[in-house]
Amino acid sequence: MLVKTFGSAVYGVDAITITIEVNVSEGQHYFIVGLPDNAVKESLQRIESAIKANKYYMPRTKIVVNLAPADIKKTGSAFDLPIAIGVLGASEQIENIDLLSQYIIMGELSLDGSIQPIKGALPIAIQARKENFKGLIIPKQNAREAAIVNNVEVYGVSHIKEVVDFLNGKMQLHPEIENTREEFYESQYDFDIDFSDVKGQENIKRALEIAAAGGHNAILIGPPGAGKTMLAKRLPTILPPLTLHEALETTKIHSVSGKLPANSSLISRRPYRAPHATISDAALVGGGGMPQPGEISLAHNGVLFLDELPEFKRSALETMRQPMEDRKVVVSRAKQTLEFPASFMLIASMNPCPCGYYNHPEKECTCPPGAVQKYLNRISGPLLDRIDLHVEVTPVSFNELSTKTPGETSITIRERVLKAREIQTARYKDLQGIYANAQMTTKLMQEYCAISTAGATLLKRAIERLNLSARAYDRILKVSRTIADLSGSEEIRPEFLAEAIQYRSLDREGWAG
Repeated sequence: MLVKTFGSAVYGVDAITITIEVNVSEGQHYFIVGLPDNAVKESLQRIESAIKANKYYMPRTKIVVNLAPADIKKTGSAFDLPIAIGVLGASEQIENIDLLSQYIIMGELSLDGSIQPIKGALPIAIQARKENFKGLIIPKQNAREAAIVNNVEVYGVSHIKEVVDFLNGKMQLHPEIENTREEFYESQYDFDIDFSDVKGQENIKRALEIAAAGGHNAILIGPPGAGKTMLAKRLPTILPPLTLHEALETTKIHSVSGKLPANSSLISRRPYRAPHATISDAALVGGGGMPQPGEISLAHNGVLFLDELPEFKRSALETMRQPMEDRKVVVSRAKQTLEFPASFMLIASMNPCPCGYYNHPEKECTCPPGAVQKYLNRISGPLLDRIDLHVEVTPVSFNELSTKTPGETSITIRERVLKAREIQTARYKDLQGIYANAQMTTKLMQEYCAISTAGATLLKRAIERLNLSARAYDRILKVSRTIADLSGSEEIRPEFLAEAIQYRSLDREGWAG
C-alpha cells in the first residue's frame, strides 16, 4: 500500500515542502531513496525500535521510502516522524489516512518513541501557511516558536503515540496559542545592563551614541582594562527596538541554526554576538557542507562584537568585507546557491600594540621599534575603511571610578537615538532596504550630504593631511549626517564634519609611530 505524508527541509533560511512516499509491498529489505544523507538513512533503525516499543507492527516485507523532490539533498534526523507515520499508514495501522495530506509532520524519534526537537520550525511553519496546509505536527519544544505564524494550527507532541492516536481519532490535540505581540513588546527593553554602570568615558559613549543613531560600524582602540568590552556590551541597550518584521527575520536565522532556546518564541531584543578570535572562516561568515548561517548572520539586525580584532585570522576578517557592504552573504556550492541576511553593526576592539600600552598616559610601551605598525597591519586597510568610527579609549581615572554620581542611563541616550532614527525613517521611507545613514548609496549621499563651502574646505584639508581614501571620505560624510540628525539640524555644519573627522584615528599618518 502506498501512503504519502508531508515534511519540510530547510535550505538557507527558507523551507521547501518534501513529500514522503512510503510503499509497503511484497519482498524484503528497507530502502530510502531521494538523496538522503546518513542521518536520514539511519532513521529506519530508530523508527523500527520506536514502533515496536509502542506495540505497533513493523512490516517484515519490502518498504520503499521516497523523499520527493528527489534531486534535493535531505539532511538531518527530523524526517523520522513523518517516515514512521508513513510506515504505519502504509501497513494499515492508521485509520484516517486522508488527514495526512492536511499536515506537515516533523520530528526526530528516540528509540522509545519520544520526540526530540528539530531545527528550523519557524521557516517550516511559514512555508506550511504559504502552501495552505491546515497545520503542523512538530515536537513540543518547537511549538511556541512555530506558533508565531498565524492562520496555521501548530500541534506540539512529545511522543509518537500521541500522533497515531490523533490520526486514529482516539485523542484530541490542542493547538498552541501564542500571544506573540504582547510578549514581544513587553520584553523589548528587558536588559540586565545599562550605560549608567559606566564611569567616565563620556567621549566613548558619545561615539557609540552616534554609531547607534546611524547604524555605523566602530572600532575601539585602547589599553587593557579601559572598558572596551563593557561599553560594547551595552550598545544594544541604546539601539532602537526591533520591529516585528525584523524580529521575524532574526528569529528565522536563529531557528535554522538551532540557536533558539527550548520553548522560546519570537526574539524580542537585538542580537549581540561575540565570537572568539579562534573562529573559522565558515563559522564567522557562513558555509559548510550543508551551508549554515555564520556569526554575521546570527547578528543580523543586531551587533557583532569582535574583541581583540588583530587576533582573528586574516582570512576570516577578509571574508567579511563583501557582506559588510552588501548586508548579505551568498554561499555558492556546485548544486545550490544560498543567501543569508547579514545586516549587522560591527563593533570591534583592539589594543594599540602587542603589550597594550602604546600612547598610555602613565605606563610605558615595551614593544620594539616597528611592532606597533606591524600589529596594526594585521587588519587590512580595506577592512578599516569599512569601519566608520575609530575611537581611542583612554583609562578611567581613580576620581571617575570612585564617583558616586551615576552616569547617563541607556533610556536617556536611547531617546536621542530614536529621534535621530525617526528623521532617517522619514528620509528613506520610499527606499527599500535603507533604514539608516550607514546604508546610504552614493546617489543618496549626493542628495542628503551636501556641505557648505567652509565645510568643503575643512574636509579637503583633512583628506590631504591624513591621506584618506575615497571610502573614508564617504564614511566621514555619513557620520556627519548622523551627527546633524542627532542635533536636529537639516544642514551639515563644519563642526559636525570636524567631529566626524576626529573619528578616523587609524587613518592618521604617524599614529603608529
